[in-house]
Amino acid sequence: MFGYATNETPELMPFSLLIAHRLNMELSRLRKDGTYSWLRPDSKAQVTVQYQEINGITVPLRIHTIVISAQHSDKVTNVKIREALHAIISSVIPDQYIDDHTIYHLNPSGRFIIGGPMGDAGLTGRKIIVDTYGGWGAHGGGAFSGKDFSKVGFLC
Repeated sequence: MFGYATNETPELMPFSLLIAHRLNMELSRLRKDGTYSWLRPDSKAQVTVQYQEINGITVPLRIHTIVISAQHSDKVTNVKIREALHAIISSVIPDQYIDDHTIYHLNPSGRFIIGGPMGDAGLTGRKIIVDTYGGWGAHGGGAFSGKDFSKVGFLC
């Protein structure tokens, strides 16, 4: 087991990971409350942050890139999805971190209708970094879940 903590957020988690998790939580909330009834449960978010070193401390300066893939019904257009994702980004991320140079990849692969186990079959243990510290802490490759629910799985 290992742990990682940073003082860049009150939660002691890396800022980039915290923002990605908040984006996914907001997608889930808005799906469940019916605001965006076309959303489906599978979503992924990645946030790349540009840092600045100040007196030996790395401080989040701006968000460089935001990637969100949100599963959706086949009844919604890509334009409507991107509009909703921009609204979610605006509600989650403080304005001070977004600028005219921020890059957005919103449902970059196009349609995302099939998700969950049906769309990602066989990917046991491949999400270990997002399930921990978003790449900030070293990880040895063990998975938190696997095909045998009684124990932690390991990748070979």
